[in-house]
Amino acid sequence: MSRIGIIGTGHIAAPIARLMASKGHEICVTERNAQVSEALKAELGVGVGTPQEVLDGSDIVFLCLRPHIAEDVLSPLTFRSDQQIVSVMAAVSQTQLATLCAPASNFVRTIPLGFLQTGGCPLAAYGNDRLLAELFEPENPVVKVADETALNAHFAICAMVPGLLDLMATGAGWLAEQTGDEHGAEFYTTQLMSGFLEATQKGQAGQLATERDALATEGTLSLQMTDTLQSEGAHDALRSALTAIGKRLET
Repeated sequence: MSRIGIIGTGHIAAPIARLMASKGHEICVTERNAQVSEALKAELGVGVGTPQEVLDGSDIVFLCLRPHIAEDVLSPLTFRSDQQIVSVMAAVSQTQLATLCAPASNFVRTIPLGFLQTGGCPLAAYGNDRLLAELFEPENPVVKVADETALNAHFAICAMVPGLLDLMATGAGWLAEQTGDEHGAEFYTTQLMSGFLEATQKGQAGQLATERDALATEGTLSLQMTDTLQSEGAHDALRSALTAIGKRLET
């Protein structure tokens, strides 16, 4: 078991702390965000300290800061050369990490979402993917990427999650208007999508299109839906959003 420190205690850090604690690791988190850190202390018995105290007591360090404050928080800290660093910060490059965390040089950058706590969250990894696999597999599969350009593209795909939720919320709202049952509409829409995706074969190129085409056959309501989304520009809007996010991450 390892001594794991988490710098930046928020939406992503909390489920990481819970999963790591469930595996028997010793956890220490920073006081920032006080509400979350105190809740984790009460729930899991984790240590709570300043960023430097967390660093001093950790062999593996998770950096869960918002990118725009990373330099201000990390620059004053003293890292050790033997520490392993897991960064979940978008738009903070490997080169920047090497400068901010020197003399530490063992890094991996990844993209977790909160549901990793219960498993099934794919983790794109640039850098020391072995470390990530040791920590998160088999519950969460690690997907090694070749470079930071590929990692940024995976970050962009992660932004599809709230986009899809937004579309689902619109669909559930429409269903509620037709039925007068908001709770039932939300449940039906969510269960329909999650159940279908759970049953879908994963890891095979072209499977999404195969599943789509199996539903959207000639004369069906499904084909009317996919044709309308194409003709009304939904796919062009998605590609534009992904490209813009990718460029934002590059700069």
